[in-house]
Amino acid sequence: MKQSNNKNHATGTAALYCRLSRDDNMDTESNSISNQKKILQKAAKEKGYTDTLFFVDDGITGTTMKRPGYQKMIQAIEAGYISAVFVKDLSRLGRNYIEVGRLTEEYFPQHDIRLIAVSDGVDSDEGENDFTTFKNIMNEVFA
Repeated sequence: MKQSNNKNHATGTAALYCRLSRDDNMDTESNSISNQKKILQKAAKEKGYTDTLFFVDDGITGTTMKRPGYQKMIQAIEAGYISAVFVKDLSRLGRNYIEVGRLTEEYFPQHDIRLIAVSDGVDSDEGENDFTTFKNIMNEVFA
């Protein structure tokens, strides 16, 4: 994952993206939308983000990028409203290795978006994470 150029992102708005799929077989308290929201809100606050927006896709598989909440988040990025994206883990962002790789390696850096995947220990402002690509492949295999 390419490192972000802007180390002062916390002045912008953070997108807190939550997704849960019935196919994930993880509809438990630890992965519920409400729990994801709590985790992401806490992480955003710890990273200095006070302005946050939730984008949610409940019951939609991560194998497609045609998810309403995800599309709204991309529109907000395109409009220049978002400076960071928080997800519980990379699988919440998607389970399509090619598309998630395009996001993390190209799209987010081109739009100067900081990516934080809380449970995976990914923060693009802290440099490369050698396991990000492997995690994305495994997320697709799991789907």
